[in-house]
Amino acid sequence: MSTGPAPVPTVPLPELVEGALREFFDSKAPIVETVGGGYPEAVAALESFVLRGGKRIRPSFAWSGWIGAGGDPTGPHADAVLRACSALELVQAGALVHDDIIDASTTRRGFPTVHVDFAGLHRDNGWRGAPAEFGQAVAILLGDLALVWADDMVREAGLDSAAAMRLGPVWSAMRTEVLGGQYLDIAGEVTADESVEAAARVNRFKTAAYTIERPLHLGAVLAGADERLIDAYRRFGTDIGLAFQLRDDLLGVFGDPDVTGKPSGDDLRAGKRTVLYALALEAADADNPVAAATLRKAIGTDLNDDQVEQIRDVLVEVGAVDKVEQQITGLTERAFSTLESSGTTDEGAALLREAALAATRRAA
Repeated sequence: MSTGPAPVPTVPLPELVEGALREFFDSKAPIVETVGGGYPEAVAALESFVLRGGKRIRPSFAWSGWIGAGGDPTGPHADAVLRACSALELVQAGALVHDDIIDASTTRRGFPTVHVDFAGLHRDNGWRGAPAEFGQAVAILLGDLALVWADDMVREAGLDSAAAMRLGPVWSAMRTEVLGGQYLDIAGEVTADESVEAAARVNRFKTAAYTIERPLHLGAVLAGADERLIDAYRRFGTDIGLAFQLRDDLLGVFGDPDVTGKPSGDDLRAGKRTVLYALALEAADADNPVAAATLRKAIGTDLNDDQVEQIRDVLVEVGAVDKVEQQITGLTERAFSTLESSGTTDEGAALLREAALAATRRAA
């Protein structure tokens, strides 16, 4: 892999990340072509999925954390750090591909999900067997490949040995946590745990840890930060990560499908016990049994648009939407207070504030 000049700071970070990802996919093309037999086309679908938009939130926080801990974006280590940060997008891709199978989602970012896409390929070609089973099998393999290649991209990033040693335990912890969070999510659906605490635990490990907390931690250790800054980053990252997921909870029910790229109400149909849902049940159980019954009857069913609109009205009526907005505000304010006393560089603090606001105020 090339170890060319450090990235130019004036180029938007998402473009730098996408350039690093394209370079990585190109580096794997020879071995993929050697396998042949349709594998190159399948990998091309994964590459399209990875490069098809996305806000590059995880690399942005890792990169900003590195700068905030003293990393020099024009220095000799910047190119290697950029590649290591960009590998987070492959972790994200693997998680999304598998999550879409688990949730039986049909669209992602306005396109068919990977398993749906390959089921269609099977159907169009009149192949033997069940199209849906083929689509799921291919998507599982491509999700696995994304996770494997994330490790490869970090290993091949060109980090010096000391930085790579510091990075290893954090990278390992992040991967373990996100899979644990995914388990908590699916277990919560089948056990029908309605508590706010259970929903918050899922948010903590499925989203907050690998979206913001651990990427910041990764950036910090790559720069050789001390424990004081690492601790501050992790507290900041946890709060912003939770606020990010709470915003996602709201978008999952109230978001515009043309903006989010997913049908409105998918979380309800999938049986997700989100914090929004848990807060609504808690409030409804206290003084609105009709609303509570409506929520319990709706969750995990194939709701039509009118039924989704009815659930939206209930969520607003019992005050759950306002409570979630208040939590987002409170978490963001506490995170900024942590950042102010963290010891991060001025440039890093500015980048992190901007990234945090973009993550918690987004519309998609």
